Amino acid sequence: MNQQILSTPSLTAKDLQADVLRHLTSTLGKDQPNASLFDWRMALSYAIRDRIVAPWFASTRRVYGEDRKRVYYLSMEFLIGRLLEDATVNLGLRDTAIEVMANLGQDFRAIVEDEPDAALGNGGLGRLAACFMESMATVGCPAYGYGIRYEHGLFRQRFVGGQQAEVPEDWLTHRYPWEFERPESAYVIGFKGHVELQDGREVWVPGETVQAQAYDAPVVGWQGKWANTLRLWSAKPTALFDLERFNRGDYAAAAEPEALARTLSRVLYPDDTTYQGKELRLKQEFFMTSAALQDILRRFTANHADLRQLHKHVAIQMNDTHPAIAGPELVRLLVDDHRLDFTEAVHIAQKCLGYTNHTLLPEALERWATFTFGTTLPRHMQIVERIDAWHKDENHARPHYVGIVKHHEVRMGELAFVMAHKVNGVSALHSDLVKRSLFPELNALHPDRIINMTNGVTPRRWLKMCNQPLAGLITRTIGEGWEDNLDRLKELEPAIETPEFRKEFMAAKRENKVATAAWIKAQCGITVSPDALFDVQIKRIHEYKRQLLNILQTIAHWNRLKANPGGNHVPRVKIFGGKSAPGYAVAKEIIHLINDVASVINADPVTGDLLKIVYPANYNVSMAEHLVPAADLSEQISTAGKEASGTGNMKFMMNGAPTIGTLDGANVEILQEVGAENFFLFGMTTEEAWKRREDPDHSRKAIDASPALQLVLQQIAEGKFSAGQTDRYHGLVHRVWHHDYFLVAADFDAYDLAQQEVDRVFADPDRWARMAALNTARSGFFSSDRTIRAYMKDIWDIPSAL
Repeated sequence: MNQQILSTPSLTAKDLQADVLRHLTSTLGKDQPNASLFDWRMALSYAIRDRIVAPWFASTRRVYGEDRKRVYYLSMEFLIGRLLEDATVNLGLRDTAIEVMANLGQDFRAIVEDEPDAALGNGGLGRLAACFMESMATVGCPAYGYGIRYEHGLFRQRFVGGQQAEVPEDWLTHRYPWEFERPESAYVIGFKGHVELQDGREVWVPGETVQAQAYDAPVVGWQGKWANTLRLWSAKPTALFDLERFNRGDYAAAAEPEALARTLSRVLYPDDTTYQGKELRLKQEFFMTSAALQDILRRFTANHADLRQLHKHVAIQMNDTHPAIAGPELVRLLVDDHRLDFTEAVHIAQKCLGYTNHTLLPEALERWATFTFGTTLPRHMQIVERIDAWHKDENHARPHYVGIVKHHEVRMGELAFVMAHKVNGVSALHSDLVKRSLFPELNALHPDRIINMTNGVTPRRWLKMCNQPLAGLITRTIGEGWEDNLDRLKELEPAIETPEFRKEFMAAKRENKVATAAWIKAQCGITVSPDALFDVQIKRIHEYKRQLLNILQTIAHWNRLKANPGGNHVPRVKIFGGKSAPGYAVAKEIIHLINDVASVINADPVTGDLLKIVYPANYNVSMAEHLVPAADLSEQISTAGKEASGTGNMKFMMNGAPTIGTLDGANVEILQEVGAENFFLFGMTTEEAWKRREDPDHSRKAIDASPALQLVLQQIAEGKFSAGQTDRYHGLVHRVWHHDYFLVAADFDAYDLAQQEVDRVFADPDRWARMAALNTARSGFFSSDRTIRAYMKDIWDIPSAL
């Protein structure tokens, strides 16, 4: 059986071509002359999927046959991106697929680009979950991922007059070839209602119900040795509609059950500035979590009788606070459905649950008003209060108990902490801050509970697949086998000392930049030179990530260019990408400013090609796959003490882009790995940032000391970038002067000096080549394989099946 998993059956081009044509005719009902690009993509996807099914089934049989423990990864996001090329790479079939489609008169690249990104996530949290799923399959960790099959995902971003506009995603308009519908795997999920006593027991009587139906997608690891399952839940009505109401002509009311169900799995992160939005978000989180836990217990009880042994077979990881309801829901299922004692149920749940914290921002640690929580989930409100009382009693000697329910709020971060046996941060600095500033009281009660698990990214997608020129150079230099043993990249270092390798390395980078310049022209209509420095900041738009700092410094740089256009300047292309939450007004202002500044600078005949600003709309995984390999400089400029980890910083490093950044998140570990001489460090430390905020005049003092920043803010205030409309950015300018919590002004001059140092180093091509290549060579620590192995050892207590 083991041998069956360790090698996938060989597939010749002739075999694959026959499979593609079979699916074209038998599955899609098309013949070759009338097949569209969509038809060819679907036929190839089904043919590749066929090759995943064998290791997927074999892996599942191994788990059942050997009664293996499984990891269950609960996440509201799985930003998996396109899967076709990723699957061909992991199965070793990319070259074969290219050959087959060429034989059939089709362009493999066009087929790959035709696949929509699965709209299942927003940013780093969801992309991390996707990397983890791929790495768990690669290292042989039996696992299920659980999420929601969002019909429209987050949103598709457009720019209208430079402002963000949100329209629905349409990734499920056509059939999705990577999923298998599982109508037999469905669970009833309740909301609202009341709790009543029946035979001396408290029984929840829901007022609303929906059905969670499963859709499974196989996730195959490197070389097809193992495959796991991503199970996404779609909400279906428990009753199609009320026929009596319909016959009375009350058509809207008759369709209420169907409307509720569709609403639950329609949109990722509904705008929660209204009560209805908050309630919907809480319902979504419970919907996903309850369905997953019911599925887990069903699977366990099918083969085991003693629920006290659950932790020996089940490890449940809560990816941030969104699934934190898992604690009370698991207790409810154990107590109400399986008749276990409450305290015993709590201990069982704790042994199974782990909690990954991803944020230090208080507003991102979910807190629900007790009215909202108690109305939506009345039985769970009882259980949460009882957990809180139990935990307080367990720690009665402590004078300053920090409660889960406090100030009429249910604090989900504290709930997740109390109900988990391990709590982990995602970088060394972040984990330390989780102890010191986020949960100091709970850490004092449970000093061994918080540990660190520095994030990582999968090198199969983020190097092997998306950067073929560099991946090919690596293989020619150190041989094959580095893809699942990224520490081997250190073997590049002797070659980096040779001029020949550095020349080849930069040739690979330029090949990527030429391709990306063509992509930018097609997407944005802007012509950029591949010989310019590609300076890239792509991530969610948020004040702490400081896209505002970036664009303000860009204006200052433009001012210097205009003052001396004939100087010996380094041409630069500033590339932004990212979405703002729909209700985040300040982030939307920053987007508008970036686009307004771009329209002025890109049209300036004085500076010309010395400075261009590019902001393609609708940032997603596929856009990152274009931009990351082409980046010369990685912008990781968050306010110190605010970024948990970052994973974009790791992708850029892996692809040979030095970082300009603060001592924040995983930047600290990147700096340690690559060395200070290969990193552009600037800005305050976390402690310095804390101290600076104690001065209420810190922003004004910083601006008074910076003539460059004064000029930039004056230009914005005078309408230089808003067609003379002086009030357009009044709020942003006022914020920098008076309410600069994220220390844009305080770090401006240091950032500006660091950017000038970037220019000086980039002007020396050989020095830059060495710095860039060493970033790649020293990126091995940031493989998600390393991260997953650490989770397996220190949190999940699970051996590899390989």
